[in-house]
Amino acid sequence: MSRNRLVLVACILGSVIVFVDSTVVNVALPAIQRDLGGGLALQQWVVDAYLLTLGSLLLVGGSLGDLFGARRIFLLGIVSFGVMSVACAAAPDGTSLIVARGLQGVTGAILTPAGLAVIAATFTGEERGAAIGAWTAWTGVAFVVGPLVGGWLVTNASWRWVFIVNVPFAVATAALVAYAVPKRETAGPRPRLDLVGALLCVLGLGGPVFALIEEPRRGFGDPLILVPLVLGLALLAAFFWWERRAREPMLPLGLFSRRNFSFANLETLTVYAGLATLTFFLVLFVQQLGGYTALKGGLALLPITVVMFVLSPRVGRLSMRLGPRLFMGVGPLVAAGSLLALTRLRPGFDYWVELLPPLLGFAVGLSLIVAPLTATVLADAGERDAGIASGVNNAVARVAGLLGIAVVGASVAGSANRLDLPGYRLAMWITAGLVGAGGLVGLLGIRNPDVASG
Repeated sequence: MSRNRLVLVACILGSVIVFVDSTVVNVALPAIQRDLGGGLALQQWVVDAYLLTLGSLLLVGGSLGDLFGARRIFLLGIVSFGVMSVACAAAPDGTSLIVARGLQGVTGAILTPAGLAVIAATFTGEERGAAIGAWTAWTGVAFVVGPLVGGWLVTNASWRWVFIVNVPFAVATAALVAYAVPKRETAGPRPRLDLVGALLCVLGLGGPVFALIEEPRRGFGDPLILVPLVLGLALLAAFFWWERRAREPMLPLGLFSRRNFSFANLETLTVYAGLATLTFFLVLFVQQLGGYTALKGGLALLPITVVMFVLSPRVGRLSMRLGPRLFMGVGPLVAAGSLLALTRLRPGFDYWVELLPPLLGFAVGLSLIVAPLTATVLADAGERDAGIASGVNNAVARVAGLLGIAVVGASVAGSANRLDLPGYRLAMWITAGLVGAGGLVGLLGIRNPDVASG
């Protein structure tokens, strides 16, 4: 295997364990509660502590990669992730587990954008598109594999193995990075870390993310929701004000003057919000109204991952040759059309006739967009800013998921106290609208490189 292939394997492995840990713990929550106590609040924060730190620190992680080198930060992140996984597995009580999960999210936020920056620095042209396509396909696999692996480990071993299983993968990834990823010294003086910007960014993103996580349980009228939300948005505004005036800003705002970078992140916001709401509400529907077990509900969505795994590398390569605009425009529209078919599902549906075909159509549409979208963000930023560009895009995707579930959930809750058929259909209509809007953004906003440069 060539060294470049080993680099890709390392970046995929590192990112996969981060994304797996977003979902793998869900099926272990009842076992954790039986062992550590703490009730529903413990279960919720074992999940939310990870999502909160991961979502709010991705920008900082991307900036660190640009400042100190993507290889160094990626290596630091993967080793730290392994250490925090051990801390989670060894947690003696609920509070210790929540703290360890929060720190695990910190390390995930460090390594994820650094891994993409390593890919951007290693591959060029069509090879970069194919590499990013493979990365997106495997991270998609991670979301589906997580609950399946977690369920098997909890059934056959212990919930602690849900975290221990990360360790050999972290060790293997660190060894691959040390061997295969070349050291690249940045030319010229190294800029200083923007500490004020980093603090404003973390608090500015952390407040709204916390509010979105807690809102379904407390409601927007609760001061514990309103205060973090309003204060966080104010600090986020202060962050942009500071970055505009700082001599060496963490986030070069000039990135947003680049057309493709801005429109690609706007498309990320709408498409990933729709992706999150689809997986959330469709799984609820097939279990609560369709009578599926948790395992069968997870397997029902497996075709999405299989299609993405097959198509994403090929689409990534093709988009580098033909330009991303057509893929980023048509892909979401195909996915949105398939989502409209899901609005007709009823309890007692036939999986092979009524659910599988729309899922396959959605998967094809999604495969057309994810690799070109990520490649466009990185290409428009350039190698120098690849880390922070990846951090921005990953942060937008994570916050989009939280925002989508919160907003659509509030709409569905307004029509029914629990998910019923009208509520599910409303959720699918909104989801189709979000994904379709992303297609319009792609068609109207994205320019192929030769057009953009001309």
